[in-house]
Amino acid sequence: MMAITRDRDSSVSASWRGKRLFRYVYRPGEPPYESPRPYFHPVRTLRGHLVSLYRPHDHVWHKGIAWSLCEVGGMNFWGGPTYRRDRGYLQLDNNGRMRHDGFEAVTVRGEALTIDERLTWITPQDEAWISEQRLITASVRPDQAAWRLSFATRMRNVSGSDISIGSPTTEGRPDAGYSGLFWRGPRSFSGGTVLTQDGPAGEELMGSRGPWLGFVGQHDGSGRSSTLLFADNPANFCFPTEWFVRTSIYGCVCPAPFFSEVYDLADGETLTLRYDVFIADGALTAGDCAALVADLPQASTAAGVAVG
Repeated sequence: MMAITRDRDSSVSASWRGKRLFRYVYRPGEPPYESPRPYFHPVRTLRGHLVSLYRPHDHVWHKGIAWSLCEVGGMNFWGGPTYRRDRGYLQLDNNGRMRHDGFEAVTVRGEALTIDERLTWITPQDEAWISEQRLITASVRPDQAAWRLSFATRMRNVSGSDISIGSPTTEGRPDAGYSGLFWRGPRSFSGGTVLTQDGPAGEELMGSRGPWLGFVGQHDGSGRSSTLLFADNPANFCFPTEWFVRTSIYGCVCPAPFFSEVYDLADGETLTLRYDVFIADGALTAGDCAALVADLPQASTAAGVAVG
């Protein structure tokens, strides 16, 4: 059975058969420089292997798995410095934050958990720019030694003006299209293997498109492997998405809808995006990944923010 616990009105944790799968921190305490926003950490496999990293010294704004956008109408909801064309990275007074406004529901039914959350994106000038409805579900696949984290967001522009959403690549830096549902893996995952429907590969897949992407890494100590599989959703405007992926410096994956093209979100308009992430014990093959994605419920592609 899945179980959920709350911690001092700042986070919720999900467990399965007594083992914690993840903690979702919805009221983070990091400084403004890091663009405080909700995140998942620690994230573990069904066997308890840690597959996320929090505040690494090289990029303290990396937080496990988090919905992080770095170029939102000139504001930074990613954390740290901002890339500007012909000037490089600059620390500007533009680090925004995501404010948790409340839960519509936090429920557990058998092997599945649902978190329905309301948030507001706030600029450093305390202006509300985006009203977000976020739906998170988690379900267990013990037959596959895996569990699935589903993330859906509805972002409504309430700023009073149009907002352009992009990335450092749209600002002129090649191969830096990070902005989206970003995962930072443990340091031992450096040198891991990337999987696509064409088989195993590596960092050369930066900026490539595909319906899904897997990452296999090894754990220090045990030497065992774990796999994270990210699936884009056919209902997303950019399907199949471009991918931001690294293996040599550190292990990370981000389905990046704003990698190379700016998305213009008109005032009053809503953008809906959905993703599924499988967290699996062992080294999955490309075939294993394809089978998991093919088995996704049809509800995950329905209108609205519904996920199965």
